[in-house]
Amino acid sequence: MTQYPMTAKGADMLREELQHLKSVKRPEIIKSIAEAREHGDLKENAEYHAAREQQSFCEGRIQDIEGKLSNAQIIDVTKMTNNGKVIFGTTVTILNLESDDEITYKIVGDDEADIKNNLISVSSPIARGLIGKQLDDVVTIQTPKGAIEFEIIEVEYI
Repeated sequence: MTQYPMTAKGADMLREELQHLKSVKRPEIIKSIAEAREHGDLKENAEYHAAREQQSFCEGRIQDIEGKLSNAQIIDVTKMTNNGKVIFGTTVTILNLESDDEITYKIVGDDEADIKNNLISVSSPIARGLIGKQLDDVVTIQTPKGAIEFEIIEVEYI
């Protein structure tokens, strides 16, 4: 069975979503289906078909989340010693040696990735280029714009 790396925060977010789907969304959908059935003929009842489609999506998402949580390898980097090495779950600040731009990324699981919030997937090219490197290392990462050199200027285990 394949295990998927996930931060403790990411696992908590999935649990919250699962709880919401089961305790709030599912009962709402069941109520919508019951109301739509009262309108009569189910063949041409758009509300009924929309509610059934919503139910199908909701149940699929519940199964997906349960599967991910059951196969999750939860990694809490706050309990690890900070030796300056970039690993899953660390927050890394890198300096673009060409443009002198600094950027900070947190390396997270695929489900938690959100580039707008600087959360990058462990399987992304940048994360793969950083994993295993040390503080003050210079790394060359292949980006869509070509190979770019970065210096690791900070590694945090938060």
